[in-house]
Amino acid sequence: MARSDEEDNVFSAPPRKKIVHEIGENLDMLSAGELRERVELLQAEIGGREPAAGAKAASKKAADAFLKKS
Repeated sequence: MARSDEEDNVFSAPPRKKIVHEIGENLDMLSAGELRERVELLQAEIGGREPAAGAKAASKKAADAFLKKS
């Protein structure tokens, strides 16, 4: 007899809690593994923001150069 989706959910592991980091939060209660996960999360976040910051800086520099010529 085939199990329904509801029955499959009973036997599967609960979904992993999404890692969320709040700047300034107390880290004393986190394990070494949890701290490593936070570091990796923040590094990925920074890596995703650096190209955007570079593009914004280049755009501003181009606009400043254009406005100085005018």
